[in-house]
Amino acid sequence: MKYLVISDIHGALSGAQAILDAKTHHKIKTILCLGDILYHGPRNDLPQDYAPKKVIPIMNGLKNDIIAVRGNCEAEVDQMVLEFPCMADYNILPLTNRKVFLSHGHIYSPSHLPTLQNEDAFLSGHTHIPTAKKEDDIYLLNPGSISLPKENHPRTYAILDDTAFTIFTLDHKEYMSIKFDKQ
Repeated sequence: MKYLVISDIHGALSGAQAILDAKTHHKIKTILCLGDILYHGPRNDLPQDYAPKKVIPIMNGLKNDIIAVRGNCEAEVDQMVLEFPCMADYNILPLTNRKVFLSHGHIYSPSHLPTLQNEDAFLSGHTHIPTAKKEDDIYLLNPGSISLPKENHPRTYAILDDTAFTIFTLDHKEYMSIKFDKQ
């Protein structure tokens, strides 16, 4: 099974449209959404194409395909307009012989990990910085931001499957990747 992993849309119409494009390009059904869907947040610049009312129908059109967690910019009002659950602080995805812990990154983070076992993966957004590395036998994975990248990174998304986590730029070029060790 392959998953499209996205984070930090922050109400940018082009970010939501990029999700549709990546989903079609990679022929993927299920999307892992790591939060910060509609609101840009007080610490971020306003996205150039900030249009949360236009992002809502795009995301709701994907409601049967999304597993989402709450970002630090989500509020109860967002759940009122989004037709898929988006207020859980975390979710756990079994992936072959490992557990993938999904979190936005503001409660649990690479510096404050939940209880994980060797070869498990921690998947988060929040920093807007793409990451694919292994530390202390735990995979630390972040797709970056599909709308508001930081530290001179491009806008990115990722593909997660049983063998690897691969980060792509919006033109579908591989940007960063890590292969999982066999268990």
